[in-house]
Amino acid sequence: MSKQVTRREFLNLISAAGGTAAALKAGSALGLLPNTAQAASLDLKAANASSRKIAILGAGLSGLTIAYELSKVGYDCTILEASHRPGGRIFTIRHGDLIDEIGNRQYCQFDDEPHMYFNAGAARIPSTHRNLLAYCKELDIDLEIFINENKTSYVQDDALLGGKPIRNIDYTTHTRGFLAELLAKSLDNAEMDQPFTDAEAETLMGIISSFGDLGEDHLYKGSFRAGYASGGFLKHGVQKDIIAFRDLLKTPMGRQLLNANEGDTGPVLLQARGGMDRIIQGFTNHVGHQIRYRSMVNAVQVKDDGVEISYDQDGSRHLLQADYCFNCIPSHLMTGISNNFPSQYINALKYIRRGTAYKAAFQAKQRFWEEEDIYGGISWMNNPSNQIWYPTAGIHKQKGILLGAYDYGNGELHTAMTQQQRIEAHLTDGEKIHPNYRNLVEKPITIAWHRMNHMLGCSARWERSRSGWTQEEEELYHHLQQPVNGRHYMIGDQVSMHSAWQESAVMSAQWALADMDQRLRVQVDE
Repeated sequence: MSKQVTRREFLNLISAAGGTAAALKAGSALGLLPNTAQAASLDLKAANASSRKIAILGAGLSGLTIAYELSKVGYDCTILEASHRPGGRIFTIRHGDLIDEIGNRQYCQFDDEPHMYFNAGAARIPSTHRNLLAYCKELDIDLEIFINENKTSYVQDDALLGGKPIRNIDYTTHTRGFLAELLAKSLDNAEMDQPFTDAEAETLMGIISSFGDLGEDHLYKGSFRAGYASGGFLKHGVQKDIIAFRDLLKTPMGRQLLNANEGDTGPVLLQARGGMDRIIQGFTNHVGHQIRYRSMVNAVQVKDDGVEISYDQDGSRHLLQADYCFNCIPSHLMTGISNNFPSQYINALKYIRRGTAYKAAFQAKQRFWEEEDIYGGISWMNNPSNQIWYPTAGIHKQKGILLGAYDYGNGELHTAMTQQQRIEAHLTDGEKIHPNYRNLVEKPITIAWHRMNHMLGCSARWERSRSGWTQEEEELYHHLQQPVNGRHYMIGDQVSMHSAWQESAVMSAQWALADMDQRLRVQVDE
């Protein structure tokens, strides 16, 4: 009998072949890892008359979560927001909106229509982000499906087929087929048979054959999964020509395309109908009156019995005294604000790097992508503009808003350009997929988060190495998570191990609320 692998050994095999997302899913199924947690249920103690004043620094999602929950149980909250708007990196742009980028202020000129908007920051909600979705339900925020992967969208690389764009489905179908053929040939090797019983090997071969649509000889000879060259309905379909594996390997984009729906983008994705800032509006409908806009904090002093915050608003200096403070000011900005935090706390704030995300958008004069059978989804390009997103809002209307560029990992390239240089770069890149692109789009906007006023960055970056968190990073993170003197909490996705997601901001706020509540309960018991 062949040697059988243990469940844990099998997880290692899956992780090596399918990445972390596959391992997590398999681990949950095998009972080795916990399933996704349920949405937190907060049961906060009502405010005590002697400790009910709360200062919240920043009207981002985490700060609004704090205000919403504490207001329900009688706390007196004041939110200081440096900007002219709430939401932080949840920023939906419409006609007339200001894009407050330092050195590149813009006013959006999109047509003033309900479907003509652009989510410049947060744009997607995985269906497993239960805490955020629980608030969407509680606050009566309408949601709709966000289309992340669309097989009729395009893949373009100058090194692939002479730069000619091909459909996503052509790339992924043929690549899976050739990979499956390689796996099938490897499985025929006696050495590869050893970890499995004969029955298991037969099952695995069936999975591989189905995965790649292999023939009976375990060879890939093309697949109707890529669609038809002609026919297929009233006549027998004619199979498309195969793209040679050697040609497919000329682009590195398979790394994105073959795992586009794994990890956080694996579940069904959702979005707020009408723009992601509807989520922020849901909170401000309840706590908007607590926000003091254009209030720039210049000092935070933690005392034995509370926190004292100095801030400027409308040219005047003000002082806010509170029993507790929840602070979602970006860490790299907070280090430049006068404070009396402990040295290790400051070291943790300074350690976090700021992200450099960049986005751009165009108004399309006509919805030309729908004429190419594209309804939502992403076209991928191996150039600095990286992606084009097609909107689902306004299907079959005359116009729409296209995302013309999205660089999450290294937005500095476009950040350093002038507005005119940015636009020309995106038009040139977009023409490689849609030849008449520059004549079909207008009214461009760009958003370089590294220069957005009062933000100067996007999602926090804790890890310095791809190999994972170091012990030092773990210690710094947990130290920053703890409140200074039990009175001052840092919150936001920057105080999470999975930044950039709205769920992370919500959960950091909920953790801080639960910690404060527990401390207050202990004081009462004593």
